[in-house]
Amino acid sequence: MLRSPAPISLASRSQRRWLTQADIDDPDMNGGYQNPPPISRQHRDPYGDWWDKQERRNFGEPIHEDNDIMGMFAPEDYNFYTTPQCFALMGCFVATFVAFLGVCSVTYPDRVAVDRGFEGGLDRELGGEGAVLARTEDGID
Repeated sequence: MLRSPAPISLASRSQRRWLTQADIDDPDMNGGYQNPPPISRQHRDPYGDWWDKQERRNFGEPIHEDNDIMGMFAPEDYNFYTTPQCFALMGCFVATFVAFLGVCSVTYPDRVAVDRGFEGGLDRELGGEGAVLARTEDGID
């Protein structure tokens, strides 16, 4: 890594500048541009007397600085459900799914077959002493 020939003083390294509320609320932040309210053009009257009927805009009307989001060809403005309605619908789905799992666990059929036990665990048939044994008649391996 290359070093600068001039040393950097510690005083300049430790200074930090934070935005003040006056910097945030600056009315000339965007060069004095008159920014209209952030309302999507999809909500404007489609039968109004617009100069640009496709974009629902009049000649000389200032456009919003977020025109790509507020314009006519932006993604659909989804305002069909409120947040509490969405959570209620998700809760109904989860409750229905859990109820379905409960019904399935109650009505699931038992096993058709029963584990079979063998006399002596088939010690001789499986290879003699030290071999892995099969289940015995009393169920103890």
